Amino acid sequence: MSASDFYVGVNDEHGQQPPTAGKRTPVMPYLDRSIYENEFNRPAKSFCAIALLRSGFRTLDIHPELQDISVSTRVRRANSSGINLLLTFAYNAFGSGRSFNSVSGQYTYYSSQSRYPSASRELAEDVYSSVTDDSLQTNGRGVSTLTDIGVLSSVYCPSALTEAGFMTNLREARLMLDPDWQRSIGYAAARGICDYADAEYVGEGNPSVYPSVMRGSENAYVKIAQYYLTLRGFPTEPDGVFGNATKEKTESFQSFNGLDSDGIIGRQTWSKLVLPAPSAFILRAGSTGSAVLYLQYKLLSKLYPLYADGIFGEETENALILFQTESGLQPDGIAGPLTFAALSSLSSPRDA
Repeated sequence: MSASDFYVGVNDEHGQQPPTAGKRTPVMPYLDRSIYENEFNRPAKSFCAIALLRSGFRTLDIHPELQDISVSTRVRRANSSGINLLLTFAYNAFGSGRSFNSVSGQYTYYSSQSRYPSASRELAEDVYSSVTDDSLQTNGRGVSTLTDIGVLSSVYCPSALTEAGFMTNLREARLMLDPDWQRSIGYAAARGICDYADAEYVGEGNPSVYPSVMRGSENAYVKIAQYYLTLRGFPTEPDGVFGNATKEKTESFQSFNGLDSDGIIGRQTWSKLVLPAPSAFILRAGSTGSAVLYLQYKLLSKLYPLYADGIFGEETENALILFQTESGLQPDGIAGPLTFAALSSLSSPRDA
């Protein structure tokens, strides 16, 4: 079988608008708020879908909405769609959930109650191995079983669920907002699916050579672009059809990133969407766009509070100066190579 023979469902647990009650970290120091589980689950799922589409798989987003959707509805969607594989993204917790502790690491699960327990176990093992070996999450705790979980036990195909860390571990909790953490786990999970399917994994590569897509296009790269638009703050339904709504979101994205607003996703727009090397930018007060949004989430993931909107204003500048000061860098409020190098570390000056 080839990748195109597989129709893969991707699913993210819980929701954000409104946030699913209880599915959150304890109150984060410095940020003075909880991080909701879906703030990680949704982007990790999107990165996984992008990597699967690049690699030739057909995909279905079981939960494209921002609000929570019942398990029964998601199971019904999966079973009526004809998917032959399902992967769910979640984040773990230990203890009461109201305080932090030292339990950490990745688990991947399957259900012995599944219609396909052996295949589900194999899928879980491949995803687990790939996330542990190929992502920024190197702390693996193993593959295990869960019972009475509908997306594992009630779907008509092999199914696995990956929990990339613990919301009740301070380090792994703050990393939920780190775009590099999200991407690495999503991409690695897709690589695990490729291993399961005996298909070649296609890496991100050079986005400037991605095919141009425009109004009327209908293919995998349209769906890839739609996922990226959503990740970059311009929510777009990932249906693979470049209609008027996608064109309007593309034009808004292009304008926000200083590009010609022609509604065509070509070389320059792909580069700003994929953002393969945000550390190549020099950002300062007045900058806008995807690279600024990346910078803001990197600062948030290191416990420097600000509002992430892709606009480099006074709040972002102040947070950056604090980070630079506490990292032993020149506190000039400009994000250049040295600052991005410090931001690339998984550690934070505020971990202590």
